[in-house]
Amino acid sequence: MSAPSSPHPPLSAPLHLAVALNGAGWHPAAWREPEARPGELLTAAYWSDTVQEAERGLLDFVTIEDALGLQSSKFTGPDDRTDQERGRLDAVLIAARVAPLTRHIGLVPTVVATHTEPFHISKAIATLDYVSTGRAGLRIQVSARQHEAAHFGRRTFPPFGVEDLDTPAVRDLTAELFEEAADYVEAVRRLWDSWEDGAEIRDVATGRFIDRDKLHYIDFEGRHFSVKGPSITPRPPQGQPVVSALAHQSVPFQLVARSTDIGYITPHDTGRARTIIEEIRAERAAAGRAAEPLHIFGDLVVLLDDDPGAAAARLDRLDGLAGHPYTSDAKVFAGTPSQLADLLLEFQRAGLTGFRLRPAAIGHDLPAITRELVPELQRRGAFRTAYEADTLRGLLGLARPANRYAAV
Repeated sequence: MSAPSSPHPPLSAPLHLAVALNGAGWHPAAWREPEARPGELLTAAYWSDTVQEAERGLLDFVTIEDALGLQSSKFTGPDDRTDQERGRLDAVLIAARVAPLTRHIGLVPTVVATHTEPFHISKAIATLDYVSTGRAGLRIQVSARQHEAAHFGRRTFPPFGVEDLDTPAVRDLTAELFEEAADYVEAVRRLWDSWEDGAEIRDVATGRFIDRDKLHYIDFEGRHFSVKGPSITPRPPQGQPVVSALAHQSVPFQLVARSTDIGYITPHDTGRARTIIEEIRAERAAAGRAAEPLHIFGDLVVLLDDDPGAAAARLDRLDGLAGHPYTSDAKVFAGTPSQLADLLLEFQRAGLTGFRLRPAAIGHDLPAITRELVPELQRRGAFRTAYEADTLRGLLGLARPANRYAAV
């Protein structure tokens, strides 16, 4: 007798999964959940435990949120609320701290390109790639907030609110910031290549530590900054750590298409997902990069329980504690792991290659992802059953790129 067929036949391309880590969780009342650890949010133990849980679920990588200002319910600056989580650690330093405590999962801290120097970030991410033995990435972000610019004192931005986002002045500013971010990524990538592979000789007998001919000035000249180089850190183990960005509209879609390895998008239905994917792919082709792989991940905020009513009730309770209904740029899903698996596979059929899940309450929803959603996807042949590569690029199926300065 033949075995009964599976109701969920294996997919030809298993999906990729990441989680976005943001303090106690993405819901502003998450720190008040029974499983939360509010007293430990600024400790290494909290972050190492959280990332190790993600690794137990065989996830591709974690992203770590960061910003240059306090979390706030206001777009224009800090608020006066004392009932919500405020304060965070530096995302790059968190990643560096947990790297030696993990073995497989990728570590992708958020970096604000607008006010930080590409030379410093290239060195920091290259160092992270060494510390993690090839599992580093970064998520590029821009900022046009006045109060964040005031921390640095080098530039100013006009005041504007959410209601002004579609005005010509703010659209022009947005385009300028993302143009700057593209230059930033290009400078960082050149700095990673400014040391050729094998530039370090380390020959005690001859007294030569490096081959000077394999170090290169990058001489990058952009509209917003110039960088001479070379880096002070040798080429990272991955050659090029993974670059990613979140995008909601055409200008950031261009950044994703032209400068990144992974783009995060926030479609609320499959039709919108297809439209965004087509736009990004067209921009990639226009940039002459159509043949280069690009992952497009869908972002979702998730609340998971064994019963869909329990997930909805938990969202209502958190909303009550926060004093207002939770809203997000991304689709908010409250339901069972099986229902979420159905949704992810539906979106995958629309063209997404992976998903970055935002746990509404990390203490509850991250274990639900790793211990319930992942096994459900594995039963359907849609997710790995073991780590099959030692680097983040390897997990994502991205080849180690050649060095642009190396002699052919």
